[in-house]
Amino acid sequence: MNGKADLIFKSDCIFTALEDLPFSGYVAVKGDRICAVGKGMPDEEVIGSDTKIIELGNRTLTPGFSDVHCFFSGYVVGYLGEDLSNCISGHQALKVLKACKKEGPVFGHGLRVAIDKEDLDAAFPDRPVVAFMKGCETCSMNEAAIREFRFTPDTCYPEAYVRIFPYVLSDKDFIVPQFIDYMKMMNSKGVTSIKEMGFDDYYGFTDVLKVLEKEDRLTLRVNFMSQPVAKEMDLAYGEKMREMFKGDKVTFSGYNQMTDGSISQYCADLKRPYENTDFCCKQDINWEKLGSDTRKADKKGFRFSLHAQGDGAISKVLDIYETCKRDENGKMVNRQAITDLEFSDPKDLERMGKMGVVAEIYPQIQSIANRKDKIAMINEKIGEERGRYYWNRRKMADSGVVISCGTDLPLLIDDIPQSVCHAVGGYFPEGGEPFNAENTLTLAELLKAWTYGGAYDLCKEDQLGTIEVNKKADLAALDGNIFETSSDDVRDLKVCMTVCDGKIVYKGE
Repeated sequence: MNGKADLIFKSDCIFTALEDLPFSGYVAVKGDRICAVGKGMPDEEVIGSDTKIIELGNRTLTPGFSDVHCFFSGYVVGYLGEDLSNCISGHQALKVLKACKKEGPVFGHGLRVAIDKEDLDAAFPDRPVVAFMKGCETCSMNEAAIREFRFTPDTCYPEAYVRIFPYVLSDKDFIVPQFIDYMKMMNSKGVTSIKEMGFDDYYGFTDVLKVLEKEDRLTLRVNFMSQPVAKEMDLAYGEKMREMFKGDKVTFSGYNQMTDGSISQYCADLKRPYENTDFCCKQDINWEKLGSDTRKADKKGFRFSLHAQGDGAISKVLDIYETCKRDENGKMVNRQAITDLEFSDPKDLERMGKMGVVAEIYPQIQSIANRKDKIAMINEKIGEERGRYYWNRRKMADSGVVISCGTDLPLLIDDIPQSVCHAVGGYFPEGGEPFNAENTLTLAELLKAWTYGGAYDLCKEDQLGTIEVNKKADLAALDGNIFETSSDDVRDLKVCMTVCDGKIVYKGE
């Protein structure tokens, strides 16, 4: 090492993601790199007169966390346009919208009471108006908006309202401060790297990323994918993005596509029919096109992430990936991934491991369910026997699958301690008996998934994901020893510090 460390973090609980257990020691940082790691007290040779020593005590120090499946564009809709959260009636909200002085479509967020469509049509006969309810799961719209954006309050989800994004993501006065706030929020959760889903050509947001990268204002490493929604997959766009972003803060990561839907809606593609039915999936899935797009992208050196929930869909995705480039050991050359993997066949998880297909799981997904309703749904739709393979992360790990973690944000907001409660403990929010405890991960496996697994999924494991000398100094600290915290108390842990590129980008109270 040349010179002295700028920062030294001392902790009794350092988890490097290289081993299963933490140790007491230090991590030294110089510039944007880790320059020394050791047990016990730091060597005098790393301490200079200007070295700042940060005592963490028994708080946990880990590599920075990576969320490999999130949607900033979906998140930011919750802050779009006029703030209607204080309006107690539809008429009051309409009055706020009518006072909007911006040109073009009128947007609002935080609506508590629906606005009558006839009132919106009368007030705005030609100008599109969309007011999103809190949570953005539905909205109030006028006829002009329905014509312009081609969705309705009943189809109010990001893939449906994709046509509003040219207005949203290209409005730099709005989107730049929103993205800065988004980065701060993610940093407060210990997240230092993300994989963002950008619909189609991201509708101008890549220009924002380029400016923020040039101005060194990024406190997150942004790896983005193109998800074709309103347009066909565009390989020329991908090649352009790959050339445009060659630094270590912004990267074009490939392409993302949905396949099936949820089991609860009979939309997950199953190998055998749903219980008491004669069908395996209620939605039409163009597997031929998904396969064709994946192979075209693969030939150009792009990776693909396909979102699959049912065991039939997972199997068919693996069939597609078997036609992609593989090395002499049969492993994926372009590191293809499957997202979600709600219900899987153990034999296909073994295939995943042999093929080197990365799993992008949602370890917090159990937090939005309750035991009674979830088990009732599973028993009704697929039966108790097949339900044994629900959220089967244990088989993934045992089959050598590299596991990474996502949230499908804004569906969930990153909370690593909470994910421990669910993906390690197997608990529903109300507690009680663990669900499918035999399918859960160990604490070390889950933390490795949030750190090394995410870096591997983003093809950055040579720079990120573990605490090692010469790797990037991306770190996160929790306000307690997560290895000594009970399952009852683990959700109370919070991130107290986040470091990206050797700079402290978040510090809790």
